[in-house]
Amino acid sequence: MTIPFIDLATQQSNIKTQIDDAIQRVLAHGKYIMGPEVQELEERLAEYVGVSHCISCSSGTDSLLIAMMALGIGTGDEVITVPYTWISTAEMIALLGAKPVFVDIDESSLNMDPQRLTDAITPRTRAIMPVGIYGQTANMTEINRIAAKHGIPVIEDAAQSFGATHCGRKSCALSTVGSTSFFPSKPLGCYGDGGALFTNDDELNERMKQIRVHGQMKKHHHPILGINGRLDTLQAAILLEKLKIFDSEIEMRNQIADRYSNGLSASNAIVPPVVQSNDTSVWAQYTILTEDRNALKNALAERGVPSVSYYALPLHLQPVFAHLGYKRGDFPNAEYVADHCLSLPMSPYLEAKAQCHVIDSIMAAADTMLTS
Repeated sequence: MTIPFIDLATQQSNIKTQIDDAIQRVLAHGKYIMGPEVQELEERLAEYVGVSHCISCSSGTDSLLIAMMALGIGTGDEVITVPYTWISTAEMIALLGAKPVFVDIDESSLNMDPQRLTDAITPRTRAIMPVGIYGQTANMTEINRIAAKHGIPVIEDAAQSFGATHCGRKSCALSTVGSTSFFPSKPLGCYGDGGALFTNDDELNERMKQIRVHGQMKKHHHPILGINGRLDTLQAAILLEKLKIFDSEIEMRNQIADRYSNGLSASNAIVPPVVQSNDTSVWAQYTILTEDRNALKNALAERGVPSVSYYALPLHLQPVFAHLGYKRGDFPNAEYVADHCLSLPMSPYLEAKAQCHVIDSIMAAADTMLTS
């Protein structure tokens, strides 16, 4: 049995007519940059999240850069984030000349541990950037409480958690600025790079809009430095069609996650993911922990089951950040997860038969691992 790790083909087949029509409308009006679909998408996304403003942009990576530029972060500043995430989170901090400061993750949610946050705050801290790893937000209530006490803005890196909720509120509506990615493999993805920013702050909204277009306030007038960070109209048109089915796909993702958790619950060799009591997840990935990750990964491959070890080298151990002076042992939770995590096939269209094959393969391999 051949099982796709992420099944984009079935989704495209289901809405191919709508996608084709949307693309043809853009080709017909010819406004390929900042066309009408871009504004419509921003309005729809802001309404979906429940904030005043949405600013679409060229990628999730650029959205983080734009947010920090709008907050005036630069050389000598510090931004607190986690070491267990994709490199762009810390990469954009460093590109601005600021210093990434890492705090360990919570061993249950795999997101920023708020109990470790206060010790990382210094007079140079200019922002806190928690990440919603694998589809679930961090404990934004507690992170916001600590940030407010110190007068520090919070940027939610929701590249994987867009559509999830925390305490009944949508991801990207939980902090000073919310940032997400529309990379094709994300729960809401386009057919190229794309991203968006969200805020209720009118002044920040205006600054981020200007930064997105070379710092331009009006044509040929550039009061601040910016970047070329615009979202293509074709991608906006595609996202508008995908947004229509997004909530139903989240429901399907949760059904698949429940089936995984129920099927794997009997194994002592597997630790399934945990959704915190005040949260919902969009299951960008379904990620388990196991003591012998490589043995399980190889056993699954023999049965035609793909799996991925995301962030196997956490950021504080990446060569590019060696100058920060971190060493192995500084963030034990992040290091343990990096050494033991394995993400399984996950998409709304993962068929029950295929998923049962994944579960059966894991259980068989796990039994062998326990008796060997």
